Amino acid sequence: MRKILTLEMIRANNEFRKLIDAANTNLEHMGYTEHGLRHVGYVSKTTANILSELGYEERTVELGAIAGWIHDIGNAINRKHHGLTGATLAYDALSRMHMEIDEIALIIGAIGNHEEETGLPVNPISAALIIADKSDAHRSRVRKKTFDYNDIHDRVNMAIKKNYLVVDKEKRKIRLVIFMDDISSTMDYMQIYLTRILLCEKAAEFLGCVFELMINGAVINRQKSVAAEPQLAVGEKEVSEEETASPCKSVSRSADDKK
Repeated sequence: MRKILTLEMIRANNEFRKLIDAANTNLEHMGYTEHGLRHVGYVSKTTANILSELGYEERTVELGAIAGWIHDIGNAINRKHHGLTGATLAYDALSRMHMEIDEIALIIGAIGNHEEETGLPVNPISAALIIADKSDAHRSRVRKKTFDYNDIHDRVNMAIKKNYLVVDKEKRKIRLVIFMDDISSTMDYMQIYLTRILLCEKAAEFLGCVFELMINGAVINRQKSVAAEPQLAVGEKEVSEEETASPCKSVSRSADDKK
């Protein structure tokens, strides 16, 4: 008999929680931005929301949420190739929880392919996870005790005062909207995020969509006329939340990893 694991069961699993905490602590010592419950909660919910808005079945949506929650556990070992090591850790843990192997395969494929150095979208869950993960750029990810204006990653994330991700199912468009103040610049953002945005474009294409990046009212990667203060059009649905709730909840916000 198939055992159906839910997101709540994964979130309640102490092994995953300890790995997430260890990963975040390791990255703090390495000088990276926040990668703890806030980040994985954002990625979990946003991955699920992307899949839901594009019409994927309920179980695929939940598997996306699960993949988002545990996508960064490989950082408990090392930052280098953390997607690949995370997939290995996830396979073992999910197997011991008796998840069906076909579902495990989808999840570890997504985790193992969410980083731009080694990854490509290989299934809908992986594609949605890539976009959700790379969209998480925001001042809430900056570690306030160690903020360094001279560090471009801290400066860029601190400059992002608002962002959101929207999906237009009818036009098959996924748009990341970012508002930055003058602490940093679009050039700084692109210096860090160019390869990640290129991966998001590939991920959106896998989902049958185009990916559009808009910063301070200007479309960066696709040339078209837009308003300075873009509003959701008919058919568009915001799929990321503006503020983080309790760190124990699966939520959305924004920033990406530090180096």
